Amino acid sequence: MAKRRSRGDGGLHWDDRRQRWIATASLGYDPSGKRIVKRASGRTKTAAKTKLKEVLRDYEDGLAIAPTGYTVKDAVTDWLKYGLAGRDETTVTTNTILCNTHVIPALGARKLRDLSADDVDKWLADKSKVLSTRSLEAIRSCLNRAVRRAMARDKVKRNVVELCAVPAGRPGRPSKSLTLKQAEAVLVAAEDSPLYAYIVVSLLTGGRTEEMRPRRWDHVDLEGDPNAIPEIPPHIAVWRSVRSSGDTKTKKSRRTLALPGRAIDALKIQRERQGWQRVAAGDQWQENGLVFTSAVGTELDAANVRREFRKILARVPKLLDPQPHEWEPNDWTTRETRTSFVSILSDRGIAIEEISRLVGHSSTAVTEEVYRKQIPPVIQTGAVAMDEIFKADPRR
Repeated sequence: MAKRRSRGDGGLHWDDRRQRWIATASLGYDPSGKRIVKRASGRTKTAAKTKLKEVLRDYEDGLAIAPTGYTVKDAVTDWLKYGLAGRDETTVTTNTILCNTHVIPALGARKLRDLSADDVDKWLADKSKVLSTRSLEAIRSCLNRAVRRAMARDKVKRNVVELCAVPAGRPGRPSKSLTLKQAEAVLVAAEDSPLYAYIVVSLLTGGRTEEMRPRRWDHVDLEGDPNAIPEIPPHIAVWRSVRSSGDTKTKKSRRTLALPGRAIDALKIQRERQGWQRVAAGDQWQENGLVFTSAVGTELDAANVRREFRKILARVPKLLDPQPHEWEPNDWTTRETRTSFVSILSDRGIAIEEISRLVGHSSTAVTEEVYRKQIPPVIQTGAVAMDEIFKADPRR
């Protein structure tokens, strides 16, 4: 008499319609009393049995059985749809673009349970040829969070992405800095631009572009208080940015800056120009209390600011003598008014600690490594100080 199979051993039979071997496993009953049966198929008996063993192993581990056809694309799509709830719209858009451009085309067809660390390593290595390290970190983060969410929902047993390190990517374009002569030419070229005040204040205070665009008039004092003790100069309060929280990048980014005379004059011109814009726009004007606005009072868009800035830069070579041989406006971005601010002050001998305070950096390391582009060829601070401490040799 044939020995009866033990509970959970399952069965194996040939399916003529599907032309495949079908392995089945009975996993008991659900709360309603219905028998739980899971199936696995393969072109051979061995393949079907192997898949059946995976089902039984998952069952013994206490895991739900993930659909065998659940792919990386399914996991990523699920994460984009449900895993980003409550995030800023810009964040959702950015992650969606990264996934649709870099993750799904390369790995989307792979079954999630078959995804290996080797697959992820090869994918990142291929992407490192065309993406920066920061971009590689971003796409790995998208995949990692998608698989982690799938694992939490028993779609896969482990997250192999966490086993993979990010390789070094292509070096990004280093930020540049205007020389003092070039900066003067930019200010002159911007005089007839609707962004004149924006460029002047950005270049002369080192403000971030996301801090400049939401700048409000109630955060600008063009008069100051000369009778106060100590005297309060004209100033701007950098307390807001276009980030989803409305706050600045870091706590140290919240700062109040005295305004240079040229910036004060530019802001007075801006206030007058805005009055004429308000009249010209009529009923279309949207009052938001912003310093820098579109023709109808709305907040400036980063892309539009960058486009106008490059138009200004296109006029710069004519103002320089001799004209620069290599001057490509499209190679510059508005954030480089900030690097120019840092570099010009550094070139003038202002202490790096003071420059760091002015630009709202959390430490001087970022100011030195990323923003300061002009360094005096000879550091004279020590020699000057020692000349004052140790007077000239009296024997001479």
